[in-house]
Amino acid sequence: MVCRFTDLLAGTEGIIKRYGGDITRTTLANYVIALAKLAQPLINLIREAQNNGPLIMADETRIQVLKEPGYAPTGDKFMWVTLGGKPDQQSVLFDYDPSRGGHIPMRLLDGFTHGYLQTDGYAGYNEVCRENMLIQLGCMDHARRKFIEAQKVQPKGKSVKVTKADMALSFINKLYMIERKIKHLSDDERLAVRQEQSKPILKQLKKWLENNMPRVAKDSLTGKAMTYLHNQWDKLNVYCTDGQLSISNIMAENAIRPFACGRKAWLFADTPAGADASAVHYSLIQTARLNGLEPYAYLNYVFKKLPYAETVEDIEALLPWHVKANKALTTS
Repeated sequence: MVCRFTDLLAGTEGIIKRYGGDITRTTLANYVIALAKLAQPLINLIREAQNNGPLIMADETRIQVLKEPGYAPTGDKFMWVTLGGKPDQQSVLFDYDPSRGGHIPMRLLDGFTHGYLQTDGYAGYNEVCRENMLIQLGCMDHARRKFIEAQKVQPKGKSVKVTKADMALSFINKLYMIERKIKHLSDDERLAVRQEQSKPILKQLKKWLENNMPRVAKDSLTGKAMTYLHNQWDKLNVYCTDGQLSISNIMAENAIRPFACGRKAWLFADTPAGADASAVHYSLIQTARLNGLEPYAYLNYVFKKLPYAETVEDIEALLPWHVKANKALTTS
C-alpha cells in the first residue's frame, strides 16, 4: 500500500460505496502504485533535465518501510529530495532508498557535473562532489540552528552576560539581514553587495571563531556549534562567489516538508513499491506547484495523456514547463 493513507483510502472507499461501487482500500492503493509506474518515464526525463542545470539543492528525511527485504521493519529508511534545474525548468524530485550511503547521491546526480551542490553538513555527499567535480555549497541555516539550540539552554535574566552563542548569532543574523534586502536584485547586483557587505562580516566571524573556539568545551552545545561552523567554513562562504546562490538550503527543506508533515499522519510505508510510488507522486505534485501549475489539473492531464504517449517526444510534451502554456492548468 502506498504509505499508510488509511484515513484517506477509507474515506474514498466509503464514498464509492455510497454510490454503489465496491473498491477496497488495497485496490485503491494498487491503483496509485500502477499510476506511479506509468509515470516513471516522465520522472526520468525530469531527472535528466534537473541534472542539466547549474545548481541542485539536496536533503533527505527518514521513512519507515515495513517490508523492505534485509532491513528491520521499524528501522529508518530514507526519502531523498533534490531541487534544481535550469531557471525555467525547475523541479523537485523525491526518491526512496533504504540506505543513506554515499552511493545514493552518485545515482541521483548521475550526469550532473561542474555545478553547485548545496546540502547540510552530511558527509554522504562528498563522494559525488569529488567524482562529478561539483562545488559544495553549505547551509548557514544549519549553523545558525546549532547556536540557537545553545542559546536556548542559557540562563535567563537581565543579569546574564552576552554569551558566545549570542555573539555568533549576531554575526550570522547580520548576514541574513543583507540577504533579505537583496533578494529582489539581479544575480550580478546580489554578488556585488555580498562582496562589499557580507564578506567583511564573514571575515570578522572567522576571526571571532578562531579566537573563541579554544575557550569553549567541545562537548557543550556552543562548542558543537562552533565545531560545525569551523568544519563547514569553506562551504558556507561559497554563496558569496555567485549571485545565483543562496545562503541556505531552505528551499530543499521546504520541498521535503510536505512529505515530513504527511508522514506524521500515515506513519510508515508497507512495501518498497508503496514508498517508490509515494516518491513519484510527491515529485509530480511538488514540481507542478514549483512551475505554477495546479497539481490536480496537472496530474489529471498527465494521466490522461501518458497511456497514448508512444515516443520520447510525446512524454517530453508532458514536462511541467511545456504544459505551462495551457492556461487552464496554471494556479491563480
